[in-house]
Amino acid sequence: MSKALTQHTTELDPRDPADIEDRLLEVEKFGVEHIPDEERKSRPLNLFFILHGSCITFSLFIIGFFPLAFGLSWWASFSAVAVGSLAGGLLLAPMGLFGPRTGTNNPVTSGAHFGILGRLIGTFLEASFSLAFAALSIWTGGDALVSCLKAWVGVGDSTLLRVVCYGVLSVIVTVISVVGHDLMLRVQRFMIPTAGLFAIIGVFVFAGDFDSGYRGTHEYALGTFWPTWILSMILVLSTVTSYGSYAGDWSRHISRRFSDRSILTNMFLGGFLGMGLPILWGAFTAAATFSAGTGNADTPYVFGLADLSPNWYLPLLLYLGLASGTAQAVINTYGTGLDTSSFIPRLTRIQATFVACAVATILVYLGYFYSGIIDAVSTALSLLACFSVSWIVAMIIGFVHRKGWYIQDDLQVFNRGEKGGRYWFHHGLNWRATGPWLFGTAVGMFGFTNTAWFTSPGSKWLDGADIGFAVSALITAVLYPIMLKAFPEPRNVFRDYYDEDPNEVFHRERLALRDGEPITASGGKGGGGVTLEPVPTEGAR
Repeated sequence: MSKALTQHTTELDPRDPADIEDRLLEVEKFGVEHIPDEERKSRPLNLFFILHGSCITFSLFIIGFFPLAFGLSWWASFSAVAVGSLAGGLLLAPMGLFGPRTGTNNPVTSGAHFGILGRLIGTFLEASFSLAFAALSIWTGGDALVSCLKAWVGVGDSTLLRVVCYGVLSVIVTVISVVGHDLMLRVQRFMIPTAGLFAIIGVFVFAGDFDSGYRGTHEYALGTFWPTWILSMILVLSTVTSYGSYAGDWSRHISRRFSDRSILTNMFLGGFLGMGLPILWGAFTAAATFSAGTGNADTPYVFGLADLSPNWYLPLLLYLGLASGTAQAVINTYGTGLDTSSFIPRLTRIQATFVACAVATILVYLGYFYSGIIDAVSTALSLLACFSVSWIVAMIIGFVHRKGWYIQDDLQVFNRGEKGGRYWFHHGLNWRATGPWLFGTAVGMFGFTNTAWFTSPGSKWLDGADIGFAVSALITAVLYPIMLKAFPEPRNVFRDYYDEDPNEVFHRERLALRDGEPITASGGKGGGGVTLEPVPTEGAR
């Protein structure tokens, strides 16, 4: 085997420029095609940098604002954030393991379990979450700019001013997203010491107005306490787990020479602390504004915070809105552009990124003119949780079942506009995974969900509790292994079917083509080559 595959437990030295090379302004050349191990320049710690550095901004702060806006007390909001972040971090952590193995992103990798066409489920999830949070970042960052301009130069809030501010942020986000991974990573790493310091200063700034005994309005968004608390917790959990679909966007740049433990650790800490602490900061500052009377459920979070801030802190607040907001929006539009280019092959990553940034900007303007934006955001995140958590559960079960082994070239079938391959299964779908996921998601969403827009029958039976995400995940977790047992997958999707690893053959042929050498065929029990046709899909046992 190659050194890259056999030495995957050897840690690189992050201080050695020969091992780690950051390229700042070079436009990324890779889309969702496989990234060879020798081309990967990132490391596990960068996963934490991205998750934390991009989240010290208002699009995450506002998630902490929601529980108090829903009528909860400070301590109830605190517990909802803590539980949601912990559960989200545990689910998020394994999603960083796919990228180093496959050299591509998680939606493409999901084709190994859901089928080559079933991977579009992951594409839908990534696009939905990415565009939602990109729009939130531009929206809240623009509001921060408007509120600071009001305080500094006395300009009045107007539609024109908002449109201009949102537009400025959109342009910045587009530029960084187009350049790609290395500049995006550099931006995230810069956010932690700068935005992190400003957020810590903010704790002392707002501590005088913060009241830990704040009891909430008791005008609960869902009528009673527990359904509202569960909804708040789900918003946090959904926010953290939303990164599961595009964790592979970053981990695909990590060499297999790094250990799985280091990836799991950085992903978990990035979700639990890296994202949880900014959300908690939002809850803390929201409690301060509610206690001081500058904020309430009907006042935009950023405006209430700006009214409470002393003038000297406004530039720091602006930085959190503009610079950090840009960093958050970038990782979302980057991910959306990357995956859009995979299912619309005629679009390059750069072209698809332009499209993603344009759609996110349109969503910002639609949200500004829509008065029910808080209800819309909370409903969307609650419903997406039903889709995403069960998808993550299916991916983890599939990973364990396949022992973390994937045929890298066969994952790229759809991206090349081809059919067939070992992951084609039945007309491009693997119903062993797709069926349980679809059934679980439908039952959870239509049977046990409670949002500001509708209450499902099961939720009414449970006094309004929204447990749709848990039901969808549980059904998927039970039915998927049963399907695998009752209808075993073809043996040619498992490593032990081959005398020689097809990935080794693929890389040997790639290197031979690069060096202009003749390619020699290689065999095995199932054929060691990577030719797509004819490859048995459902017949090989």
